[in-house]
Amino acid sequence: MQAVANKSKRPSAAQQVADRRQRVAEMRAQEKARDRRRKVFYGGGGGVIAAALVVVLILVATHKSTPAAQRLGKPSDEKLPAAITTGSTTTEPPAKVVTPTDPSIGITGVTEYVTTGWPTSSNNGAKADALGHNHVDGPIDYSVTPPVGGDHNAQWMNCGIYAAPVPSERAVHNLEHGAVWITYKPSLPQADVDALRAFVMKQTSVKIEGTDTGERYMDLSPWKDDSLPANIVMSSWGFQLKLDSATDPRMQQFVDKFRGSPTYAPEPTSPCNETDPSIGGKPFEGA
Repeated sequence: MQAVANKSKRPSAAQQVADRRQRVAEMRAQEKARDRRRKVFYGGGGGVIAAALVVVLILVATHKSTPAAQRLGKPSDEKLPAAITTGSTTTEPPAKVVTPTDPSIGITGVTEYVTTGWPTSSNNGAKADALGHNHVDGPIDYSVTPPVGGDHNAQWMNCGIYAAPVPSERAVHNLEHGAVWITYKPSLPQADVDALRAFVMKQTSVKIEGTDTGERYMDLSPWKDDSLPANIVMSSWGFQLKLDSATDPRMQQFVDKFRGSPTYAPEPTSPCNETDPSIGGKPFEGA
């Protein structure tokens, strides 16, 4: 993606969908090619190597059949997205709350902020009061904790579950792409953290006009300290929900309403992955 000055050249939503479909088709073609190679391998005989491969496949199948809460990766497997440490700091203006919240949202406790999509307004409020969504190079001082949108780094992070705090400047870019970001206090009991991880892992991948993206568009990470305004906070672009419990039924309502939504996310067809791990990180469990 290019700098702010080039945002007017962003492909249309239809083109982004077409690009996404092309990527999905390429991935499916690669998978079919792998299947063909496996068939040739077994057909020609593979001896001890083939037997070893069978063992590996059995282990993979067992991994997939094990409940998510029991098969999550280890935090040591993760690589955090690169922090934003250079460049001048941008201070975001106070985010404006939409009052009252649009009743069509239908989720008790959701706070709605004035935002714009690309290029038109996507929810209530004056465009001049809307959260920005420009690309900036340096650190950003957000007016909402955790951020619910606004300016962000030009490179998003790879979606998934992280055991340590992630850079807000990259997480906000994921929100722009339609991701839901769940943050929690580092003092949250481990049982609740495990419940949040299982919740993320049970979400299905997002479909765009019937095409499976293969991505959950979900981020989960602890906040940097207990300054988080609730035990758990769910954020999407322009919407936020504060929670006390990791089993609150509104969690699923929030995901169903806002994740990958062309109504509320400025760039819902853009990827939530595909970033070089040295920049975008590597979650210890992908999403």
